[in-house]
Amino acid sequence: MKILSTKRLLLEEAILNDAPFILELVNSPNWLAFIGDRGIHTLADAKKYIQESLIYSYQENGFGLYKVSLKSTSTPIGICGFLKRDYLDKPDIGFATLPKYEGKGYTYEAAKAIIQYGLNYLNLETILAITTKANIKSKKLLIKLGLVPKDEILDTKEKDYWYL
Repeated sequence: MKILSTKRLLLEEAILNDAPFILELVNSPNWLAFIGDRGIHTLADAKKYIQESLIYSYQENGFGLYKVSLKSTSTPIGICGFLKRDYLDKPDIGFATLPKYEGKGYTYEAAKAIIQYGLNYLNLETILAITTKANIKSKKLLIKLGLVPKDEILDTKEKDYWYL
């Protein structure tokens, strides 16, 4: 289901047929370095992740991480949207992009649009974001989007500190 579009991008709910793309994304270098290995190594694993994480979030929370595709070719290039984490009291924005599409402004374009979607359509009053200390690109992008560094928090599941 289409969520929104920008000048160059289309954001829509992921479906099980997106498994090859999701498999590539979750095993890309930046995903593994900054988000972590989720143990998704086969198409079956990717379908399970789409069903139990992405689709579940759409149904349970009314939002989630959406597939980001190039409008001109329908090529999926990343994900962007909101997550509801147990250790945060508000939804947080998340994004990831395949390496060959980084540095072209796509993630900023998608994230800027999804923030407006969250504020205007989902009626979110506050949007949080977290990133690891080492993820300088993500931190810079979040600041460019207008989010303000606030604190460090401990993710007890990952046993790591994050910038909030």
